[in-house]
Amino acid sequence: VQLQASGGGLVQPGGSLRLSCAVSGFALDSYAIGWFRQAPGKEREGVSCISASDADNTGYADSVKGRFTISKDNAKNTVYLQMKSLKPQDTGIYSCATTTLWGGICGSSWIRTPFYDMDYYGEGTLVTVSS
Repeated sequence: VQLQASGGGLVQPGGSLRLSCAVSGFALDSYAIGWFRQAPGKEREGVSCISASDADNTGYADSVKGRFTISKDNAKNTVYLQMKSLKPQDTGIYSCATTTLWGGICGSSWIRTPFYDMDYYGEGTLVTVSS
């Protein structure tokens, strides 16, 4: 199983970025999948998730609600995170991950799941929000 995040970069406050996570080794309709981020000097936190069989069933951390949108393309086995109205506090390394703990369901429990309980994850992509 491999998860490869891409799309990070330097963006000004208020700007937008779209991250991608290319997945191989399992199908996206098997388990919920999502994004974590680690800001400098802080612990990794869950950002967003999307359910396996219902792409409309998504979850977000309070800090990104209304600004980030997660989506996926099962045919391409790729997950996306559209980020807008970016703030300096969004700076960090963003990684995609999945766990069998909650099956195919995304929800607040998935968002709160510690990163060390993720079964699969990939190297992250750096997002820097700065003027």
